[in-house]
Amino acid sequence: MKFSKLFIKDSWLIEPNIHEDNRGTFRRSFCQEKYKEYGLDSDMSQGNISENPYKWTLRGFHYQIGKHQEAKTITCINGSLYDVIIDLRKNSPTYLKHTALEISSVNKKSIYIPKGCANAWLTLEPNTIVHYYMSNPYKKGFDCGIRYDDKFFNIKWPFSPKVISQKDKDFNDFDLSLLP
Repeated sequence: MKFSKLFIKDSWLIEPNIHEDNRGTFRRSFCQEKYKEYGLDSDMSQGNISENPYKWTLRGFHYQIGKHQEAKTITCINGSLYDVIIDLRKNSPTYLKHTALEISSVNKKSIYIPKGCANAWLTLEPNTIVHYYMSNPYKKGFDCGIRYDDKFFNIKWPFSPKVISQKDKDFNDFDLSLLP
């Protein structure tokens, strides 16, 4: 596995080593030893799969607060997505900044998102399936969000989202004073 730093402090692009033979391909999607080597949170406690039948489906921005903050490793196992990370950590040099990149089932890359960052993605193809590991399980009451079109961050999406949950549409305007 090859780890490359992204713009947001402590976030990483992970490229697998692909092993191919007449049966197909094989790759590692998580390695606790490699995560520890790079100083990443390696205690994953939950794995999720997000199945998105429609192109231009947007999920996020989501994050958890307090002792339930979560690091995530996101992998697109079918289709492709445009992923955005926002740094909400007050002591980070990239505080309130964001970065975006595309991952897909073709490029087979993953993204590691550290605790204290919000994350959202927009599917770029129909039938996009996303697998992600989380260092802490989802905990109702500690989940927060930022609206995808919040003017404070002015995220430039490659396409206008077509499918969004009501919850994601209804997030309030970002309020800096509400951050822990």
